[in-house]
Amino acid sequence: MPEGQIRKAISGFYYVEKDGELLQCKSRGVFRNRGIHPLVGDFVTYVPDGDNDAMITVVHERRNELVRPPISNIDQALLVFSVVEPAFSPHLLDRFLVVVESYDVKPIICLTKSDLASDAILEKVAEAASYYEQIGYDVISTFIGDETLATTLKPYLEGKTTVLAGQSGVGKSTLLNTVLPSLGLKTNAISTALGRGKHTTRHVELLEVAGGLVADTPGFSSLEFDHIEKDELPHYFIDMAEISSDCKFRGCLHMKEPKCVVKEKVETGEIPRHRYTNYLQFMQEIIDRKPRYDRND
Repeated sequence: MPEGQIRKAISGFYYVEKDGELLQCKSRGVFRNRGIHPLVGDFVTYVPDGDNDAMITVVHERRNELVRPPISNIDQALLVFSVVEPAFSPHLLDRFLVVVESYDVKPIICLTKSDLASDAILEKVAEAASYYEQIGYDVISTFIGDETLATTLKPYLEGKTTVLAGQSGVGKSTLLNTVLPSLGLKTNAISTALGRGKHTTRHVELLEVAGGLVADTPGFSSLEFDHIEKDELPHYFIDMAEISSDCKFRGCLHMKEPKCVVKEKVETGEIPRHRYTNYLQFMQEIIDRKPRYDRND
């Protein structure tokens, strides 16, 4: 039976790519009974059902999958953050990085709208970006009308499946339009009252861009840690994970433990205090996620 990849999902229909063509498919109800929902990015087996339709019969094993956005088999995530409008948020970036790392997806940081920022803001963001580069993340900077963007992005995107994600209004669709003008994706201005953009992307779709596949995904501004346990979180702050073996206690959570190397690095400024503060907040969210029960009850 023929096989292909789901490139787009809209209103219960799945569009499967096979030899350069998209075939409209539905999925068998048996998937729902098994708790399986086909995702964009899935490799599937299907059977023809008429001239232009088909029925998905098998969803192949996934390498990974994300919940928000709902997509599978991702190599990397291009995390798009604006310098201004909305303002750059290291807290939100760290939240994205933790979730992406937890799915074993490589993050790439892309900063947009640098042309709209003051020198003072640019200096502050550049300092933060420098630290992320120092600990091993790729950081790309761009602006509206950047004619070199396609050339800059191609080495990162070629041969990869990439999630394009970030806060609403940061310029994800504008970025894709710059790289591939024929897409003509809709964009909206920032709401003055709320300081964030409207969600201009309504569905998840894999687009062929710069020799790879890029998912333009609905914008979102928050991420949860429902799938992460407290002893896993230290591994997803890669700067802390790298030195945690030097802590006195094995499995150190870098909170109240004595002789914690991470806390020492924070005090000396080698790890930015705001990043450690974010770590503690994320850890508390995970600890508070489930209700605690008194053993004497």
